[in-house]
Amino acid sequence: MARVLILYYSRSGATQQLADAIAEGVASTGGEAVLRTVNTASDAASERDLDVSNDDLEQCDALILGSPTRFGHMASSLQKFWEGTSAQWLSATLADKPGAVFTSSSSLHGGQESTLLSLALPLLHHGMLLVGLPYSEPALHKTEFGGSPYGASHVDGSGKLTEHERQLAVALGKRVASAAQKLMS
Repeated sequence: MARVLILYYSRSGATQQLADAIAEGVASTGGEAVLRTVNTASDAASERDLDVSNDDLEQCDALILGSPTRFGHMASSLQKFWEGTSAQWLSATLADKPGAVFTSSSSLHGGQESTLLSLALPLLHHGMLLVGLPYSEPALHKTEFGGSPYGASHVDGSGKLTEHERQLAVALGKRVASAAQKLMS
């Protein structure tokens, strides 16, 4: 069974909804979804889950990283976390494990794709194998809001995931968990 760490920060709850849908996808493969967040202000929606530890990085078989879009980049609390992972980087703790990314923004042109790409950078530096969403996913052709080959995403106009956004998040969780399981075999 693959242990997939879903590390995210969410202030308004949209990114947390994506994390929950991704966890559903992981669980559908028989994998274990481990939801974690970063130490943040008490008003954050992500306070529901435990704070991530470096042990979580060492114990996971895959990692999926999510953040709201902040000027085309990840939230500063996640960036701060990654800046403290030099020991794991030097010891290749995450090397050759599957990784993926997800984000939410308040507008269609809020910088989702640049945020997804910037979220991928620490994963690449840690030697992870990036997993995206192929166009064989039907919802990627149909979505009018979030969703990208780079990862799952959500446009937070309504405050609730659209069905296509949810389908893509579930698919991302399935793909990462399946990749981890194959690499473990």
